[in-house]
Amino acid sequence: MKEANFSQDRKFILMTTHPVSKLVLRLAVPSIITMMITAIYNMADTFYVAGIDVQSPAAVGVVFSYMAFIQAIAFFFGQGSANYISRALGARNREGALLIASTGFFTALFTGIFIAVTGFIFMDDILLTLGSTETILPYARAYFRYILIGTPFIMCSFVMNNQMRFQGNAFVSMLGITAGAILNIILDPIFIFILEMGVAGASFATMISQIVSFTLLLHLTGRRDGIPLSIRNFKPKFSHYKEITAGGLPSLGRQGLASISLAYMNQLAGFYGDTAIAALSIVFRVMMFATAIVLGFGQGFQPVCGFNFGARKFDRVRRAFWFSAGVTAVYCAALSVTGYIFAENIIALFRPDDLELIALGARALRYECIVYSTVSFVTISNMYLQNTRRTIRASILAASRQGFMLALALYFGRKFFGLTGIIAAQPVADALTCLVAVPFAFSALREDKSPRP
Repeated sequence: MKEANFSQDRKFILMTTHPVSKLVLRLAVPSIITMMITAIYNMADTFYVAGIDVQSPAAVGVVFSYMAFIQAIAFFFGQGSANYISRALGARNREGALLIASTGFFTALFTGIFIAVTGFIFMDDILLTLGSTETILPYARAYFRYILIGTPFIMCSFVMNNQMRFQGNAFVSMLGITAGAILNIILDPIFIFILEMGVAGASFATMISQIVSFTLLLHLTGRRDGIPLSIRNFKPKFSHYKEITAGGLPSLGRQGLASISLAYMNQLAGFYGDTAIAALSIVFRVMMFATAIVLGFGQGFQPVCGFNFGARKFDRVRRAFWFSAGVTAVYCAALSVTGYIFAENIIALFRPDDLELIALGARALRYECIVYSTVSFVTISNMYLQNTRRTIRASILAASRQGFMLALALYFGRKFFGLTGIIAAQPVADALTCLVAVPFAFSALREDKSPRP
């Protein structure tokens, strides 16, 4: 215990005195690597199955709405507990961190088991609700089956990943996540083509890789100066869930509404054929890959923000915010230009002979690139508001981009502009969300200029 306390003291000094720019970069690098590799293996499923037929990538896109849903639950428990942990460590409250960590983890585990069982019982109803057509349904069913088995492991891996990152142990977290992701990339072609499992092989590879990540993260959590997980510390009290809700509600709103909006997008695109669903699925995965660096950089900002906010060093919080927002803005601007110029080439990587899909996907990608620079400020602002416990503002902002703003843009876009309105809905939602982020973030930054009572 003395060794752990000494190590925590050293971390406290580092997090609250080291130059914030160097500190954010140091913590961001492993998070960026983790997010990039995760994005690559997410894109690998779509890349490999796109070579089979047009229904296979469409099926992956349909099931991704479910993946967004379970990620929403996992991030609710993961970031909800992790936000408290970082503030507790900043305030030298290790005991509170121990209790919240185990409460978040085991609640996610039991919830994941319940969701998986429910998914098997109502499989076809769920897939049709997520936007599957009758022609896509057999492929979606084959892909969905193994994802359901892996649900508890996926959710718990997200929880442990968030808890480790917010403690400043991003490198340890990276080891567990990247090992599973690399394994997924290796196994995909083996199961899909060599063993001739088709689209089911992609999800089988994902299930195995997620179990491996879960096992490694469970082994690594609590190592060095980390907060260990123990069933003895699982004490489901109202006060614990109140803290998890305060820190996790924005993530639940963001990811949960994203799941609903993606399902709605698939349903609307289904009126224009399986090719439309497949094209939007590919573009969504490409943009996930592009945003991985923004999210990874933001994840380097989060523990710096949480520790210093807990230690009441608000000037360091503000400096970390502006540094992170500035660096990610430059990155987004450069990527927007590149994506706009090479849109056809990027989409053609997935289905080089499908001219209809390439044309539709390239148009959607160019629309995304026009306003993509706004994503940096929105992302960093959301993380700042969430980490500093501005729950209402953080929840509204989190629920905007891929939530109600996207749903509104989809509804009115399709009503007035048809398919063009559907593929332009996400960039419209991005622009509207930025208009919300600016006053929210600036008001919070002004509040932190003076010490709080």
